[in-house]
Amino acid sequence: MPQFGRPIADVINANHWLDNLGSSVTIFDTIDETVLSTADWIQSSAGLTTAVYVTQLTSSLEDPVSSANHVIRYTYRKATSGGAQINLTVELRQNYVSEVSLGTTVWSTIHTNISSVQSTAAITLTALEADSITAYSSLSIRFVSNQV
Repeated sequence: MPQFGRPIADVINANHWLDNLGSSVTIFDTIDETVLSTADWIQSSAGLTTAVYVTQLTSSLEDPVSSANHVIRYTYRKATSGGAQINLTVELRQNYVSEVSLGTTVWSTIHTNISSVQSTAAITLTALEADSITAYSSLSIRFVSNQV
């Protein structure tokens, strides 16, 4: 039976990511939909060289006893204004506590020089990556934007 890990809490928002209304409070609920909506989003604050946001995923996930079909989906783009090069790192982490205690990286990717055109990522974990998950109830997604 399929399981879905959706954002349920903001774990860290030290560098002020905002939702589309300009708020930095409980922004996870802007990106927790079951059906993709581009009407709302989160964004790193303008003018920051680096911004980090971590969201905890559904804690009721159970080990599916399978290495197949672990898929991470998200959309991303940069604002059309400003023109700066933005790189985006996205990570699936296990047992993340803080930027001092990052836990274990399960999967990571870097999108370089992202476009102002919305892109959708659908990443299937390798069997090795999926098998490295030992605590399905302790998974987080970490986003780091860097202005180059």
